[in-house]
Amino acid sequence: MKKNIVLTGFMGTGKTRVGRELARMLGMRLVELDEEIEKAEGMAIKDIFSRHGEKYFRDRETEMVKRFAEEEGLVISTGGGVVLREENMAALRKKGLIVCLWAEPETILERTSSSDERPLLNVQDPGKRIRELLEYRRPFYEKADITIRTDDKTPLEIAEEIARIYRGGHK
Repeated sequence: MKKNIVLTGFMGTGKTRVGRELARMLGMRLVELDEEIEKAEGMAIKDIFSRHGEKYFRDRETEMVKRFAEEEGLVISTGGGVVLREENMAALRKKGLIVCLWAEPETILERTSSSDERPLLNVQDPGKRIRELLEYRRPFYEKADITIRTDDKTPLEIAEEIARIYRGGHK
């Protein structure tokens, strides 16, 4: 069995870019869960949130998790909130190495400030919101098999680090 590599972490920690590098490097297929949800729903994540609410989105997310968690040899890039449901993490852990990408709130704010595609950050003080959400989600992110800090690292450097760990323990 070729284990999946599951990238978790808060928005702006580098999951998408690291996922692309990692998939290329290891010859694996990249699955972006948010993109899969957008395709299935026919609309952007921010529109799903505004039309149907966060619970509806989380339910769609869980459906996608269960669908792809059964496959093997994938790099699965998750949305930042996928860790909030234990059933998601249990499904992903069955055939996957769970990697949490972590960055400081200031780094996340810098990386996300140019986008209006982040519904949870469309608030008066996004920096404060990032700190609140990170603090709330920290215990969930800490359940990952490994955590990699992404501050001051390129997506390639992070992907190389994950690939070394993956090759070392999951041949």
